[in-house]
Amino acid sequence: MQIADFLDLVLQLPDVHRSDNERYSRFEVRSRTFGYLWEPTRTVGLKQTLAEQLALVAERPDVFEVQFTVGGFGWVVVKLEGVDRDELAELTFEAWRLSAPAALVEARGDRLPG
Repeated sequence: MQIADFLDLVLQLPDVHRSDNERYSRFEVRSRTFGYLWEPTRTVGLKQTLAEQLALVAERPDVFEVQFTVGGFGWVVVKLEGVDRDELAELTFEAWRLSAPAALVEARGDRLPG
């Protein structure tokens, strides 16, 4: 996957705001952060459940690594070259869904970004 692919997927989701910093970009939905992009390393950080974070890292430690945990959520670093578009769409959608207000999630339904 390329950085452009991630940007295309994430910006298909409702109410996403991107803010660029010196070293990374942050992605929020209604002021709740759900993702990061580090262009130099071609990696993204995505919010997941703790169980999903542990499962991803255990299954493919060459692609996923633990970033940090906060409350009931585990953030995972994703190496873009290790995932395909469908998997990245699912991970990005889940990160967004874990952060978006219930009404926004309900309005979106289960439609993954394409």
